Amino acid sequence: MSTTSAVQPHSQKHSTHRLALVVIAAAQLMVMLDLTIVNIALPSIQRELGFSLTNLTWVIDAYVLVFGGILLLGGRTGDLFGRRRMFAVGIALFTLASLAGGLATDQAWLITARAVQGVGAAIASPTALSLIAVTFDEGTERNRAMAVYAAMSAAGGALGLLLGGILVDVASWRWVMFVNVPIGLAVLAAIRPTLPATSSKRGNLDIPGAITVSAGVASIVYGFIHAPTAGWTNPTTLGAFGIGIVVLAGFALLEHRTPEPLVPLTFLANRSRAATYAIMLLLGAAMLSLIYFLTQFLQNALHYSPIVAGAAYLPIPFTVALTGVAVSKQIRRFGTRPFLTLGPACVAAGLFWVSFITQHSSYLSVFGPLVIVGFGMGLSFVPLTLRAVSSVEPHQSGLASALLNTSQQIGGSLGLAALVTVAATASRSYLTHIGHTGSQVALQLSAAVHGDQSALKAAALGAALAFVLAVTFIRSNPQSSSQA
Repeated sequence: MSTTSAVQPHSQKHSTHRLALVVIAAAQLMVMLDLTIVNIALPSIQRELGFSLTNLTWVIDAYVLVFGGILLLGGRTGDLFGRRRMFAVGIALFTLASLAGGLATDQAWLITARAVQGVGAAIASPTALSLIAVTFDEGTERNRAMAVYAAMSAAGGALGLLLGGILVDVASWRWVMFVNVPIGLAVLAAIRPTLPATSSKRGNLDIPGAITVSAGVASIVYGFIHAPTAGWTNPTTLGAFGIGIVVLAGFALLEHRTPEPLVPLTFLANRSRAATYAIMLLLGAAMLSLIYFLTQFLQNALHYSPIVAGAAYLPIPFTVALTGVAVSKQIRRFGTRPFLTLGPACVAAGLFWVSFITQHSSYLSVFGPLVIVGFGMGLSFVPLTLRAVSSVEPHQSGLASALLNTSQQIGGSLGLAALVTVAATASRSYLTHIGHTGSQVALQLSAAVHGDQSALKAAALGAALAFVLAVTFIRSNPQSSSQA
């Protein structure tokens, strides 16, 4: 009798935790899908709403700018006002904005909806990670949950390309927005029964700090986004960088003086923790750049349809998921350092391999590198996620997870903007060197492929730098080992 009563609560707890993980994973997958799912729909959006080539980039940039710019604020709101409450707020905003975007009839409407999606994602994503920290016990249970979360983060971008291609071909571009609505409603309905209520923390929201850091980050992101089309010496580009640097310097001064700072400067004084965020920034840049340039190559050089181009990325989510689960089971035995050194090395190797593709390559030349990159990402994301939240105070878990997400998103946007410039410069140099004889179509294609190759080599260099940081600064310590 007593044995039965003891087993039943444990079984109920296990079942509740499993449902909680499904809810958190679904929310994270939905947020990450929107980083790429809209990309394949851009030509259809341009035709229907009359976007110019310049304005069309804002369909992507509005989401990335706002998402990356206010992630820190989103994580902090969860710490102060309750993680479950703010998680629900973020999902609700994201869902409503998705519905509004699918109904858009003009450019301003769609861009505004994408920006509001970014706000919802910036609140939901860091609170989802911190909810894992407070829902699941330390050890195997939390490691497994972290593995699922990391897999959703890594696989969302690749799956977004596949789902976007299917929806555009079968229905219309509007369904890349509408698809979030049923997922969001299901997540909202399941939040209260599955996720634990978390108490609010007494304190004040650092509004001046939130405004300055968001404005500073957004200004720098805008500078990188603006540079590839207008040039690095363009007054607007230079002005955006200058304003961003000045505003971020003001943020540091504010944080030093305020009694309840948004980001305590001592929080980043730990070299290992700072290196964790830097590695995530570099890997985020590598991953988004791979998806962007390889998508262009598959469709323009190999003439894949949107659906086939999206399906080509399937090795990444499968490899990330399988590797992440395996890593979560071995971290207690080996610690995080071996995985965090091998992971970026594999990503660098895969990117360098795929940088040798040509318009005469077969899919086998793409499949192998994608498997290697997926393996490296799977090795990296779970240890990075664990290190970000395992050595902080409970009331700072939202801040820690927000900084990790911020590193990934800002790294992706800044890295992509910089590598687009690398690709454009390499293409122009190729045309100058080869000359303009022969078929112009073939020449332009060769120049574009050369630009893709150069950008992918630069991305491999960034991943190699992540490997150097891991070897130099990541150390296994008693605290992180015991918590893993």
